Amino acid sequence: MNPFQEKPKAMDECFIDWKKLYQKPYDKNSVDPYTKARIILMNGIEVEAVMFGHQFHRNCNDNELRREAACLRRSEQMQQKTINWLSPGDETQIETTIGYEHLAVDLTAWLAAHEPNPYVKACMDFALLEDFDHLYRYANLLKMDHNIPAHKLVQEYVEITPGRPTIAHHRHPHDTVRYYCDFKKADIQTKLSTMIITAGEQQTMNFYMNIGNTYENDLGRQLYQEIGMVEEQHVTQYGALLDPNCSWLENMLMHEFLECYLYYSFYTDEPDRSIRKIWELHLEQEISHLHRVKELFEKYEKRQWEEVTDGEFPELLHFHDMKDYVREILGTQVYLTADQEEFVPINELPKEHDFYEFQQHVNKRPKEVPSHVVIEEMIDAKGEDYRYEVMENPVEELRDRKEDNIKVGRVAQKSIPMREKSVDYEYEKTRLPH
Repeated sequence: MNPFQEKPKAMDECFIDWKKLYQKPYDKNSVDPYTKARIILMNGIEVEAVMFGHQFHRNCNDNELRREAACLRRSEQMQQKTINWLSPGDETQIETTIGYEHLAVDLTAWLAAHEPNPYVKACMDFALLEDFDHLYRYANLLKMDHNIPAHKLVQEYVEITPGRPTIAHHRHPHDTVRYYCDFKKADIQTKLSTMIITAGEQQTMNFYMNIGNTYENDLGRQLYQEIGMVEEQHVTQYGALLDPNCSWLENMLMHEFLECYLYYSFYTDEPDRSIRKIWELHLEQEISHLHRVKELFEKYEKRQWEEVTDGEFPELLHFHDMKDYVREILGTQVYLTADQEEFVPINELPKEHDFYEFQQHVNKRPKEVPSHVVIEEMIDAKGEDYRYEVMENPVEELRDRKEDNIKVGRVAQKSIPMREKSVDYEYEKTRLPH
């Protein structure tokens, strides 16, 4: 599909009344986990569109253009409110959180598996193992506090077992910055994937930042606080991949193209009829947005949309079971850490590296780090941690269910299995200007 070739509705038709704005929420007991994942992701995509629009507004000195952007932003706000309010009032924040982390795992895995740029793929694989571990930590909190097995919520689409331990995620800010992509040369899949994953992780960061302090007990509040800090690192990583040389209107055009791509992907894939109608309506609205931004791009920058994209969608985003892919990455990359823009085995870091200095600042008493305490309290209460595995964990060091490993990926070992080597990727090293 090429949305530039579709006939758009008038922009005024994108505004809707309160009845259409408030749709029936899904039933948390019967919703398909991937329907829930689509809702969480599209909420994040629309939040990104709105916040980008506000930043554009604050950095533009042309009120005619600001009025055009305000109309687009109001419509995006209506879409965001429709989508976010599909979450039911009886769903607890920890149940919603399981959905967020399930999305993070399977979305990152799908994007990484389809990513043509080896460096971008390496960035996704690196963070994948961390979101995977977050799912495991939150699932144990859910089981401990509410006796709900998280694998029932995700309908066994994703395994729940340790990844790179969360305590190993706490790196110096210098090691969260990546090389950016040149969007003039990048494949359309890379452009869309970096924008999707940035918006998705940003939504998770925002969610934990705003609701983490409302959890029912102190340990849960501490876990949200710790993982919320890691999500900020992920947003820094993914945001660094975006091309900073794109103009405001070029970025806006890509935002609208991205939303057309995702709504069309989900319209073709959604089993829930009522939600499928929402994706269809929003697709029609986004086509209108895209055509209006195309006109603004031509008017203000004197450029044609074909300079940004050929208009054809790449392979549509299709959520499905990614267990095999996650297992492969877990079994081969769990000992990796970051060394500025690179990913290397923990054993390759010199003792004076920023990673160890930062770990000393934030993890002075490793046994008291919340992500570790959650698992230890579960083991104390039940005799072992909570997991859902189709096979034993592919990492031997993470198989013990009676002790939480806090050394993998964090502490240099006498030897690391031969499978653990630096990620081999070719890329053009585009350094940010000094």
